Amino acid sequence: MSHVGDRSNRPDVLTAEPPVTPSSPLVAVDHLDIRFPVGRAGFWGRQTKFVHAVDDVSFAIAPGETLGLVGESGSGKSTIGRAVLRRLTPAAGTISFQGQDITNVSGEPLRQLRRQMQMVFQDPYASLNPRMTVLELVAEPLLVHGMISRIDEGRDQVASLLQRCGLPIDAIDRHPHAFSGGQRQRIGIARALALRPEFIVADEPVSALDVSVEPRWSTCSRILQGELRLTYLFIAHDLSVVRHISHRIAILCGQARRGRPGRRRVRRAAPSVHRGAALVGSDSRSVGATQPTAPGAARRDPQPHRPTAGCRFASRCPIARDNCREEQPPLLEKEPGHFVACLYR
Repeated sequence: MSHVGDRSNRPDVLTAEPPVTPSSPLVAVDHLDIRFPVGRAGFWGRQTKFVHAVDDVSFAIAPGETLGLVGESGSGKSTIGRAVLRRLTPAAGTISFQGQDITNVSGEPLRQLRRQMQMVFQDPYASLNPRMTVLELVAEPLLVHGMISRIDEGRDQVASLLQRCGLPIDAIDRHPHAFSGGQRQRIGIARALALRPEFIVADEPVSALDVSVEPRWSTCSRILQGELRLTYLFIAHDLSVVRHISHRIAILCGQARRGRPGRRRVRRAAPSVHRGAALVGSDSRSVGATQPTAPGAARRDPQPHRPTAGCRFASRCPIARDNCREEQPPLLEKEPGHFVACLYR
């Protein structure tokens, strides 16, 4: 198995080893399972159908580290991010933050917890209230959590945050419509940083931006991470962006969601995990990457509300055999830090 794009010789990416401390991760997810109800047995009947949005996902993120979470649309990336922030309740598994189990936290303890865990949303146009000024948008979290008694008290803090995110001070009294998409996303970052959190979930923050803006956003996020010792879960579907900002990368393969992140490199996926290979191949900036070919007739997508007993991806895997549809492949470490769930790789 060859790797794609060793980051150690590239000046435009982080070269320091991530501060990985497996014994004390900041965020730990263990066997996460999330399901959504989709049907009942009759009008008054019991809930009988569920979409398995996330199935048996485990990972850990060390303080000051960036974990890139990559996958096709609908693979469960944003669902995982929302679950980690406790905006969704998992059907099974545990979520830990700073060594404490937060899976079932609610009420005031959850509200206090969210001061340490914030999100940068995907759409910078929809995530900002057009009726509010930048001062009101960024200072609102401070007001909600009782750190200021009125919006004007936060003017100096907001001005400092805007400067740190690369925005001029005079932006503080303007409305979102006066800014470009990249500038709006920086306002979203400033709002997420207002409470000085330790952990940020960035949910596809560059997907709605122009390609020319992506490098500036990545540079801004890396600088802030170094200055404030931030920890990121960076969600995206484009490896060309994630490989420049992440210390480690985890790939979600459609309904075949079992997997763990590899360290520091984007590796070419084996044919057994051909969706990972397809993602690598789709990155035109990956050295030596090629789009994998899948022989045979067209295959069916896995049905999330009808999980199979075997490998979830057997219906469209080019090397699947009969026992793949009956036997669940174990998750094995094929190389140091690189895990694959497949019976034949």
